[in-house]
Amino acid sequence: MLQVNYIRENKEQVLEGLRKKNFKQPELVDEVIALDDQRKSIQNQNDQVASEANALAKQVGELMRSGKKDEAEAIKVKSASFKEDIQRLSHELSEVEKQLHEKLVLMPNLPHTSVPFGLTPEENEVVLEWGTIPTLHDGAKPHWELTSQYDIIDFELGTKITGAGFPVYKGKGARLQRALINFFLDEAQKAGYFEIMPPLMVNEESGFGTGQLPDKEGQMYHMQTDNLFMIPTAEVPITNLYRDVILKEEDLPLKNVGYTPCFRREAGSYGAHVRGLNRLHQFDKVEIVQIVHPEKSYDILEEMVMHVRGLLEKLEIPYRVLRLCGGDMGFTSALTYDFETYSTAQGRWLEVSSTSNFETYQSNRMKCRFRNKDGKNQLVHTLNGSALALPRIVATLLENNQTPEGIRIPEVLVPYTGFDMIS
Repeated sequence: MLQVNYIRENKEQVLEGLRKKNFKQPELVDEVIALDDQRKSIQNQNDQVASEANALAKQVGELMRSGKKDEAEAIKVKSASFKEDIQRLSHELSEVEKQLHEKLVLMPNLPHTSVPFGLTPEENEVVLEWGTIPTLHDGAKPHWELTSQYDIIDFELGTKITGAGFPVYKGKGARLQRALINFFLDEAQKAGYFEIMPPLMVNEESGFGTGQLPDKEGQMYHMQTDNLFMIPTAEVPITNLYRDVILKEEDLPLKNVGYTPCFRREAGSYGAHVRGLNRLHQFDKVEIVQIVHPEKSYDILEEMVMHVRGLLEKLEIPYRVLRLCGGDMGFTSALTYDFETYSTAQGRWLEVSSTSNFETYQSNRMKCRFRNKDGKNQLVHTLNGSALALPRIVATLLENNQTPEGIRIPEVLVPYTGFDMIS
């Protein structure tokens, strides 16, 4: 959530950022400033009346001590009107603060200066490409045919049990899934991340804290009886570990990693781009999260990007890194790098990771601060990244490593799988 003082003091910069993000309600900027003016005016009136009431109360005490009871009682009658004014102004203040909050949560985070203008994924900026796209043998198949041929992932059985988008992993398919999870966790721990195993459901406060609510209710599975939400990513519960917490500056950065299933009610569509593992309602992901000093967050973002790059290179997967344009960025992000792997059998790039800096947008919602060297409380910056999301990694591995004899397992995974081929 943006800070009101920043909006007020940097109005033109805020409007420019909102334009870059293709935000359709720029009038909210003036509405927020007007409501904040109203809030300040009511607060000043309330403070003044309270001050006068306190002065009268002090006067009553002095008169009572002097034995001037009648005069004291007369002033008490006069002070009753002050109490009514304070109650009225407090109610007005509460209403204005509520309106101000409702306006603020509708505004997205502002993009970093390096974010390019653009509205669609086609306008994202390719930062780098790595690896050689393999040449496959004649008769190479997409992963949804390979998984059936080798009986390692069953989409129809998942549809029978639950519905479309909930596959069943079997045999070597299940072991490959578990191998990737353990590999990603081990690599994160080597990089200094502390492992967390969080709940898979969160409350409304947690959803609000990281910006899923009120922006993405339609994408989340809601347990209405208990008013809990299935997590769309481990980012939500792990980042919320630090909600309403004041940290010590010397404890920063805090580095956490967690593996969880993720649940997303994304609108369905048809075609090869959503077949098989390309889009699921339940999938596994290892997430890295950092809580950091504001002055270091962009250096740490580059460090996190390098971590994800290292994972893909160890898996021998060709990939590219994109800097997302303003119109394709998430609501809460200030700068996002997407990673895409090349699926040779499908002949297209598949998104496998988003790594983002949210600056103070999430921490302002969560009231996550640290006490700086001057003894003042300051908002932290929050960052997270997929390291990695499994479905499209598995799809790419199966498709790019297929041979007439079977599917080759990358060397780095063999100690985790216990086999080097799926055949």
